[in-house]
Amino acid sequence: MSPSAALRFDKLYDLSGRVALVTGGGTGIGLMISQGLAASGAKVYITGRRIDVLLKVAQEWGKEVGAIIPLQMDVTNKESIMAGRKHIEEIEGRLHILVNNAGQVGPTSAFLTDPSAPERKDPNTFGLSLFNNESFESWSSLYNINTFSIFFVSTAFLGLLEKGSQDVSGFTSVVINITSISGIIKLAQDHFCYNSAKAAASHLTKMLSTEFALKGCAVRVNAIAPGVYASEMTYDAIVGADATNGVGKPVVPVPAERAGSAVEMAGTAVYLASPAGCYMNGQELIIDGGYVAVNPAVM
Repeated sequence: MSPSAALRFDKLYDLSGRVALVTGGGTGIGLMISQGLAASGAKVYITGRRIDVLLKVAQEWGKEVGAIIPLQMDVTNKESIMAGRKHIEEIEGRLHILVNNAGQVGPTSAFLTDPSAPERKDPNTFGLSLFNNESFESWSSLYNINTFSIFFVSTAFLGLLEKGSQDVSGFTSVVINITSISGIIKLAQDHFCYNSAKAAASHLTKMLSTEFALKGCAVRVNAIAPGVYASEMTYDAIVGADATNGVGKPVVPVPAERAGSAVEMAGTAVYLASPAGCYMNGQELIIDGGYVAVNPAVM
């Protein structure tokens, strides 16, 4: 292929022949990414615990955007993860794109953003309200899916991703972790647990990237940190600035005055997975309409 031909749009972002797996790929952000990868030519396996949801997505979207295949897998269960790996290994023999998207909101304390809440009448009441409203068990459960699963799914599929890197010269397989601006900003947004779990996922991304590289694994690891996007966790439809700020709970309103779109989410994932993004490793791309730019954050 000539240098000029390689720079054509259809070559830069071409995922033809690539095999992808998207955890939590049947709804929300996971579905946006699955559709984008499939539309760009990839064969996409979508996983989740609810097989009925996965089957419905495959039927509704598979023929329209490309190959979308349901695969039941619980990312918080090692046996289920290994069963998923075995299936991909037997059918495909390798993997090129792994998107760790599965996640939940977890325990919340709604009075955090309600100035008139009785739980906030004084520091003692505030502290004890937080203490009594949440539990070790709920925190542990949320960390299982939002953070721990990234480690276990990534390591389980590492060997298949390495094989994917051998397919085409210059291409390197990639793990894409879906973190969140909630792990970057210094606001709790009513959920200390979710935000701290996402912060852990962001750092885990960097550690996996570094350790894989130092150990000679030809697998990149990057992350996407979304702002407010429509999903089951955000009650699906988000229309206008008020609804966006209602979900994101910023101190300063989101400059874009809207939620993110499927095009913007899918486009970012396709970039990271495609030949255009093969030199990016260990990075976290923030796509948030300017939320982090105007609110307290760790960067």
